[in-house]
Amino acid sequence: MKLLMRSLGHALTGMFHPWVLWLTLRPFVIGAVIWFGILWTIWTPLLDLMKEFLTNSFATQWIAKVMSSFGWESVRAIVAPYFSVVIIMPFVILSILVLVSFTSITSLLRHVEKQLTYQGLIKKEGGTFWGSMWVAFSSICIFTLLLIVTLPVWWIPPLFAVIPPLLMGWLTARLMTYDVLSRHANQTEREDLMRLHRMPLLMIGILVGLLGAVPTLFWLSSVFVLVLFPFVSMFMMWVYSVVFIFASLWFAHYLLFALKNYRDLKGEVI
Repeated sequence: MKLLMRSLGHALTGMFHPWVLWLTLRPFVIGAVIWFGILWTIWTPLLDLMKEFLTNSFATQWIAKVMSSFGWESVRAIVAPYFSVVIIMPFVILSILVLVSFTSITSLLRHVEKQLTYQGLIKKEGGTFWGSMWVAFSSICIFTLLLIVTLPVWWIPPLFAVIPPLLMGWLTARLMTYDVLSRHANQTEREDLMRLHRMPLLMIGILVGLLGAVPTLFWLSSVFVLVLFPFVSMFMMWVYSVVFIFASLWFAHYLLFALKNYRDLKGEVI
């Protein structure tokens, strides 16, 4: 817990460094360009398709009757945008996480390495670009499978607030751990640290996932935001970029200090 809080403090103070703030713009710009083109093309057809599905589906007709019986007819107007955002949102967040992983973490690590605490840490280069690609690919496949399996219950408010942070927390911890340790740790050290610190690393990921859920709640806070989702999402992508850069800082400080302690205990040269 002491290491967890120490790394959190360093991550919070580190976020205000101009270079770190600058790094939040790179994945945001790339993601915004990609998703603006996608949403500009599919948003209206997606809404039409969702309205048709919600109109003709037996399950949604039953839900509509229940809503009408409670006097919630006005809520039906936002059901189609709501479900459209629920479907698209995980992939928007996932794309920003992957972009941060491949465009910013290396630069962020070089910035963190300059701190006095880590200057003597030997780089064993135990990871590779292709290793990072494989971890990202396999993790995204598992994440997507879990997403598809759990998606039918996302419309239930308590589960919508719990399931995405858990899934995103697991994915964030898996991607960030490999990327942070790939420069400094060899394979044995990386596997040992992942085993010894599995729960704290997962906790960091889940907390970051919960933090990332805040912009999603803003998306779903009003009809106005839902209808203008393609435009509002551009700003939200920068918010997600900030969240994941913060996560990178947190994982970097935690894992580098954990690696230093690991080598100290084994009596190795740091």
